[in-house]
Amino acid sequence: MRYEGSWPRAVLEGAALLRLVLGPSSGRPERFYTLLSTHNLLSEHSLFMNLGYWADSGVRTLDEASRALTALLGQTARLGPGDEVLDVGFGFGDQILYWAGSFHPRRLTGLDLMPLHVEVARERMVRAGLASRVLLQEGSATRMPFPARCFDKVVALESSFHFDTREDFFTEAWRVLRPGGRLALTDILPLPGHRFSRLFQAVWQIPGENLYCREIYRARLVAAGFEAVEVHSIREHVYEPLLRFLGRRLDAPELVHRMNPLLRLVSRPWWYARLVRSTFDYVLATGVKPLR
Repeated sequence: MRYEGSWPRAVLEGAALLRLVLGPSSGRPERFYTLLSTHNLLSEHSLFMNLGYWADSGVRTLDEASRALTALLGQTARLGPGDEVLDVGFGFGDQILYWAGSFHPRRLTGLDLMPLHVEVARERMVRAGLASRVLLQEGSATRMPFPARCFDKVVALESSFHFDTREDFFTEAWRVLRPGGRLALTDILPLPGHRFSRLFQAVWQIPGENLYCREIYRARLVAAGFEAVEVHSIREHVYEPLLRFLGRRLDAPELVHRMNPLLRLVSRPWWYARLVRSTFDYVLATGVKPLR
């Protein structure tokens, strides 16, 4: 088996990865997501970019795990008919397609920093017949182009660790929510007493201000004005099963043919599994904007 993609593109992507490794962790997630174009995703048939939720023993693929995580976040947000929902950091739009079909909110608005994500996701909404119910646009999570009190739910599926800063996003989410509205997130954090390595922070472009544990996370949601705040670790249903899956997935012929060889190499869990097991938390969080 050998790589059958574009070698010039692979070289450019390798250079971009090297710049991430050697450069500062400046909170510029577009530098990271430029590498994760559709041909470099680990998913089987979808364009999901999350780590998945593997609690169900019947979950075997990353597509299935990603849908399970999306369903869990939708349930936590209490999405339902009549809701005006804002999804911040929607990627290529898979979660919006899922929520539209499973929870039937009245309208879904998506905000994402990457022009490619917006372009691809818009095309997918048109093909799915959702153009009248879904509005997707480019913009910043910390300077949202929306008036106050215009959404019933705000969701962020494994994206807010990138936001510069996450606290500013919490403030903006509170602003655009209607009274009684709910914020729900899945997020990547360091475990209490730990910090991410400089390498991981630089590659994933995580601002240093976002490196705090789940108890501080909860306190900052409260400080932003949310009540009924809950922050639960679900790491045991994310990292360990994902690491086992990656050991198999990265040798799949279809992935070998299309994925950048260098990215496939650095995605192998043997070099980071111990760090993930000892350092990484993964949380499901929610809070409500008071009625008063």
